[in-house]
Parts: sequence; C-alpha cells; structure tokens
Amino acid sequence: MRKSDVILKLVVLSLLIALGVVISPILRVEGMCPMAHLINIVCSVLMGPWYSLLCATVIGIIRMLTMGIPPLALTGAVFGAFLSGVFYRMSKGKILMAVIGEIIGTGIIGALASYPVMTLLWGKEGLSWLFYVPSFICGTLIGGSIAYVFLRKLASNGMLARMQRSVGSVGYHDQPSVVADSLTIAALGGILWVVIKVASTAFGLTAPAWNTAAIAAPAIAAATGLIYYFCKTKKVKEANAKAE
Repeated sequence: MRKSDVILKLVVLSLLIALGVVISPILRVEGMCPMAHLINIVCSVLMGPWYSLLCATVIGIIRMLTMGIPPLALTGAVFGAFLSGVFYRMSKGKILMAVIGEIIGTGIIGALASYPVMTLLWGKEGLSWLFYVPSFICGTLIGGSIAYVFLRKLASNGMLARMQRSVGSVGYHDQPSVVADSLTIAALGGILWVVIKVASTAFGLTAPAWNTAAIAAPAIAAATGLIYYFCKTKKVKEANAKAE
C-alpha cells in the first residue's frame, strides 16, 4: 500500500471517529444507539473489519471518558463493527451482508456480552442474559437501515467503489437489483423513524399520535417494499414470457 493511501485511510478513519462521537448522542437511550451502528457499517464497507473495529473501539472509549457512558459503548459496538466488515468481505461486497453482520454482532453477541460486563463490572442489578437483546436489535435495525440506503445510493452511481479504491480498499460493485431496490424502500422506514423522533423531541410533541407514527413508518415502508418486490418481479416474468 502506498504511503498516500495509508495517510488518506487514517484521515478518513479520524473523520469517522469524530463524526461517530458527535452524532452518537442522537436518539440514544441505554441499550440503543442507532447512529453508532450507522458509523460501524459505513466504516466496515469503506475500509474493512479491522479499521471498523478500531473506529468503534476509539469512539466507545471517548464516549465513556467524556460522556459518562457505561461499558455498553464498547460491548454494543465492537462485535458488530468487526462482523459487519467480515460479512461484507466474505460476501464479495454485498451491502446487505454488512448490515446483517452488524445486527448479529451487536444485536446478539454484543447484547449477550453486555450482561456479565454490566452486572460484574458496573454493578447493575436486575438484568438477565437477554435483557439488552431487544434494544440492541432495534438500534441496529434503525442504524443499519440508514446505512443501507446511504451506501446503496453510493453504490448505484459507482461512487462507493471509487471511494473504496481511493483509500486502498478492494472496490466492489454491488449492482442494483429488484431485491436491492425493495430493501432500500423498506429501509427508508428507519430514516422516517429517526426523522419523526427527532422532530417530536425538538418541538416537544408528546401526543401519542407521534409515537404511533414512529412505529407505523417502518411497518408501512416494509409493506411498500414487499409490494414493490412482488409487482416488479411479476412484470419481469411477464416481459421474459413475451420475449420467449
């Protein structure tokens, strides 16, 4: 690797760390930090599992030292960051697999690892092995949805592969497909959830309707994505039948 590639990679890593520290407090509750998972997946796709692991570790340490965040800042980030990069490389550049790696690494492994850490090291009582699983999975689904939409847009115009090559990483071409488009539509639900939550918090909107809207948005987006998939698949089959 050229010296310029190493320097650029370190600059990008530093920027992602700084961005992760700044945006991680957004919508954060104990056991759920969607924006951290967004950074994990983006870093994994751009630079690979080891850089993503380093990025998540440094962000976690900074958050613990400066924001008083418990060790969840590490247990809820490092496993997903590493597996996201591993799954992405093993799948030869499938963005969906990077998201799945984050969900498994954080939502399951990280959640299970958090129980002994919070119980034995942090002295928290009343927990169980599965205590953090629901919130960790919800956090990864929201952050993963945002990351998926963002990275799919970059991949569709070839920008993602160019960015990967510019930092000395392998450039993959995850081409658009009916499945990818359907998942992008479904993933928009995660973005809508964040928008509704941020807006309701910023403007003090406490009516139950806002919570209902936040819950309904991902469900509607998922249903829309599913309908799009079946309709588009049907059209493709009909077109192929006519061509034959």
